[in-house]
Amino acid sequence: MKRRLTGPRGLVGFLATAALAFAACGGAVTTTAPAVSAPAASAPAASAPAGEPKLEIFSWWTAGGEAEGLNAMFDVFKAQHSGVDIVNAAVAGGAGSNAKAVLATRLAGGDPPDAFQVHAGLEILTYSPDQYLQPLDDLYAAQGWDKVFPKDLLSLLKYNGHYWSVPVNIHRGNVLWYNKQIFADNGLTPPKTFDDFFKVADALKAKGITPYAFGNNGGWEDAFTFESVLLGSLGADGYKGLWTGATQWTDPRVAQALETYKKMATYANADHAALSWDGAAQLIVDGKAAMFIHGDWANGYFLSKGFAGYGWAPAPGTSGIFHVVSDAFALPKGAKDPQNAQAWLELAGSKAGQEAFNPKKGSICARTDCDQSLFGDYSKSAAADFASNALVPGTDAAANPKWITAYKDVVALFVSKGDVAAAQTALQQACVDAGVCK
Repeated sequence: MKRRLTGPRGLVGFLATAALAFAACGGAVTTTAPAVSAPAASAPAASAPAGEPKLEIFSWWTAGGEAEGLNAMFDVFKAQHSGVDIVNAAVAGGAGSNAKAVLATRLAGGDPPDAFQVHAGLEILTYSPDQYLQPLDDLYAAQGWDKVFPKDLLSLLKYNGHYWSVPVNIHRGNVLWYNKQIFADNGLTPPKTFDDFFKVADALKAKGITPYAFGNNGGWEDAFTFESVLLGSLGADGYKGLWTGATQWTDPRVAQALETYKKMATYANADHAALSWDGAAQLIVDGKAAMFIHGDWANGYFLSKGFAGYGWAPAPGTSGIFHVVSDAFALPKGAKDPQNAQAWLELAGSKAGQEAFNPKKGSICARTDCDQSLFGDYSKSAAADFASNALVPGTDAAANPKWITAYKDVVALFVSKGDVAAAQTALQQACVDAGVCK
């Protein structure tokens, strides 16, 4: 795959710099999460017939297309490995907002699932890989994944010289989704800049239409959406510099991003604090809101609802930039069924597994050899953009977990208080505390 990477070293160099910056701050995180019980929304563990092997797969995929994609992978696995009962141990909560705490507790308590979902990148440090995870270098060599996964993705997946997870997809985080009928009825076109966004929003508000769908009851959506605003304000290089120290959080463009984000909130649905991301997406489906800035798992959600009336464009100011989010699976030490757990990872990285999963999930394959005829128009466009756009990593790939927690807390407080100066100061301090900014 050819791809245009901004900066002299591109994404590979950025990730290496981020990893080195974290290593300078003390290395891997020791898991000390308090005991957390899985929420009631967790998928129930199915009981298996006596003597039948049970394979427990842990994820946070419970909504719309993500659940359908996971079930499609289950079907392929069962066809390949008859007699194995799969226990779907999914914990509800977008981006793993609940699942990560449950998983950390289980790993620390010696009760790991057989395989678990993780975002590719430095998020793996949440689980102290040297202590709790199995390195997967031999599996990568046996499966020839170095030949079918893009080099930039392979770099992102390595920590301390080892592979720790197997990617199943590539998501794009910076997408503006819109209800095509609402736009057509009002003679509107997708906004290319934030100035355009507010003009469109004003036109919609004047007609009594909610301009902007938002749901932030999961505790992660505020910070995630703000990444798209930062991208639109700073560009690819400026945004990447925030995580390496090349760009300070005191930069005037960060202040502008905060002002923009604050103004966006005035156009959102009043019940956003009660909605999850998929609840916000449903407002687009129902024609109750016009625009939604979110990752392209929303594409899978729309498909799962049989909704074809949506359009898409890069989030304002981010044309030519691809905000990369990749889901992967890791193998914990002490897995109860390591043989079938490895078979699951083989499926996750296989052409058959990714072709079953991604058309329903709304993402594109992590592999470069998938059959594009299996995918819809949005996914085909995303694959083309992934091959040509400037690639930037999401925060979970770019920075150590403690820093990301601080970043999310600052943005969440900003959404409730609206104090731009205080938020910018706190973001800079979080970067200093991470040992990246001075």
